Amino acid sequence: MRLARAFLATIGLAVIVLLASVAARAAPPPPGAASCSGCHASSAGVATTVPRLAGRDAGEIVAAMQAFRAGKRPATVMDRIAKGFSVEETGAIAAWLAAQKN
Repeated sequence: MRLARAFLATIGLAVIVLLASVAARAAPPPPGAASCSGCHASSAGVATTVPRLAGRDAGEIVAAMQAFRAGKRPATVMDRIAKGFSVEETGAIAAWLAAQKN
């Protein structure tokens, strides 16, 4: 029993270290990216009509933002949100979102 507890404690510590190292390697979100999570769920398990952006192609995200900005894509709020980001910010956010996996 004592050996089993020591083994489980060691395994638990290894899992914590592994998770901490994975989190440390993840790139921090660029400025503005956090605003996306207010409407766009990051988890595939969340049922919503708003499309999930994590893991989506960065080019698709940039193209959608450009269409919103230009008024070529119907929107409720995305047209105004898209206008608030520069081309560089949009590209950085899109690249970061594309790199996110669930």
